[in-house]
Amino acid sequence: MFDRVLIANRGEIAVRIIRTLRALGIGSVAVHTASDADARHVREADTALQVPKYLDMEAIVAAALASGAQAVHPGYGFLAENAAFARRCAEAGLVFVGPPAAAIDAMGDKIRAKATVSAAGVPVVPGGAEPDDALERWDDFPALIKPSAGGGGKGMVLVRSAAELPDALESARRTARAAFGDATLLIERYVENPRHIEIQVLADTHGNLVHLGERECSLQRRHQKIIEEAPSPFVDAATRARMGAAAVEAARAVGYTGAGTVEFIVDGTTGAYHFMEMNTRLQVEHPVTELVTGLDLVELQLRVAAGEPLPFGQDDVRLDGHAVEARVYAEDPARGFLPSGGRVLALREPASPGTPAGRPREIVRVDSGLVEGGTVGSEFDPMLAKVVTWAPGREEAYRALDRALAATAVLGVVTNVPFLRALAAHPAVRAGELDTGLVERVLPELLPEAGPPADALAAAALVFHAMPQGGDPWEVTDGWRVGEPAWTTWRLETRDGVHAVRVRGLPERSAEVLPESAGEPGEERQEPASVRRSGAALAVTIGGRTLHYLHARTGDTLWLGRDGASWSFTRHLIGDPGDRPGAAGAGDGVVRSPMPGTVLVVKAQLGERVSEGQPLAIVEAMKMEHTVTAPRDGVVSELPVQAGQPVEMDAVLAVVTPEEA
Repeated sequence: MFDRVLIANRGEIAVRIIRTLRALGIGSVAVHTASDADARHVREADTALQVPKYLDMEAIVAAALASGAQAVHPGYGFLAENAAFARRCAEAGLVFVGPPAAAIDAMGDKIRAKATVSAAGVPVVPGGAEPDDALERWDDFPALIKPSAGGGGKGMVLVRSAAELPDALESARRTARAAFGDATLLIERYVENPRHIEIQVLADTHGNLVHLGERECSLQRRHQKIIEEAPSPFVDAATRARMGAAAVEAARAVGYTGAGTVEFIVDGTTGAYHFMEMNTRLQVEHPVTELVTGLDLVELQLRVAAGEPLPFGQDDVRLDGHAVEARVYAEDPARGFLPSGGRVLALREPASPGTPAGRPREIVRVDSGLVEGGTVGSEFDPMLAKVVTWAPGREEAYRALDRALAATAVLGVVTNVPFLRALAAHPAVRAGELDTGLVERVLPELLPEAGPPADALAAAALVFHAMPQGGDPWEVTDGWRVGEPAWTTWRLETRDGVHAVRVRGLPERSAEVLPESAGEPGEERQEPASVRRSGAALAVTIGGRTLHYLHARTGDTLWLGRDGASWSFTRHLIGDPGDRPGAAGAGDGVVRSPMPGTVLVVKAQLGERVSEGQPLAIVEAMKMEHTVTAPRDGVVSELPVQAGQPVEMDAVLAVVTPEEA
């Protein structure tokens, strides 16, 4: 076994690999860029070395050699499926913890991969590929166009008729060339009512090859997985055995070693399955397989890479219970899932509940790269963490997942946790009636309501009201006056606008709260209220009902978190509507950045006349481009940004003023 291993990755997967290395007594070496110097994986590794980029092969190999590492674990993403990197490690005398470069090459090209596994007897979706087949003559619809060199759903186009085909091919080629540097395409018959089911395989260098059952990965949005589970509610034991055998043959066909995943598209009506692709690396969703098999896949990767045989055979593999994983992203569902970012002001992650001796009734596992005080920027993938639960049955596992997500709080960064809770609770999901289009069909049912709930607004106003204003007794915000206390109106900016709440009295002893929309003070809607704080924990009682929040403050902004959701509130200054994030909407002509990122292109000039909807700038973050447009006809009166400039969420990009003004 190795003495020291370098991890060529970052974030939650690097932290997860470090956990296994520590358990095995193996030294861990982290790499990081300048902006990641204080990241969690850097803090937890035994040694950390700076590199220019996570994609810089030469710098990572040099770091491994300088640290004395004998092996390199690539995690997933970045260089994990880069055959050139695997070869470069071998040239430098380093063990690449993954399959041979030839296997990566064979499975990295979708056209070649389909031909290889088809020759081995694995069923594939009927289709054609360039350059041998003329895609323009395809006549079996609906069909799916894919970049041959692609992955992760990028560049895939669904075509319903021959009339749509020319434009779809042009679009797919353009995307493939830009994303992967290769415009080669393939086309396949589109499987209606499709389920995405994958098989985990393991192979050693001694000829042993097994599968560890399947994972259901049909809950996707824009071809990106959101919630995964094992085993699949659709697959019975006989189907599992057949699909597992097919996956083993696919891996054997390319001389595979290590951990890999064979992905199948499955007809949700007939159960017919077809090879889709093979991921020659550890998968994001590997924890659900670990929880139902009791195996540590990273440990097995390391042992295989060190030349050890697999310690078990196919007949020894047992699936116990059910596991579900939800991916926590830095994205805002209320803003069309645009990437978010910021500093993590407060963090709470769930833990497994205490149980009597013996096997627990449920397990909660969090694979996370988050740390309080850390910054979530726009350079990297927006996935922050994975919340995973195990229970004896599927329904119990989903209930445990909901509780775990409700106990998750990330203040300072907007996340998709409320969306995940809504998706996990959807009747079709609970019934196991899944397909890859389900999320898009029910999306309006899953999106959170715009703006914070009334109780959170009242809680924020009470907290602001309770904050010490100074040592002068005349500055105490109790509203004291002769007769009875006066009402103080707190105007709070949120992402959906400005809200007003009135408070009087001392919240930490006895106060009253009244929404401004309730009418004049003295009406029956005013309610007694109080606030109790203990560190970051906050208990707010309004009208006899107590709610518990996590809270954090930065400057004039307060964050509250409860039940997996979080909201930010900023004190609004009357008469100055444009100086704070969220204070100005499109109606005042202020154009703001919808996400933290970098301005790629400025498409307007100062003083230029523009029309409503005309593009003004393009902002890029986390590999996503967003075009911001003019909110109305007028003249660009302010343009404070330029190409290449980093911007925060809600930063002012331009101001469009009516010509008559």
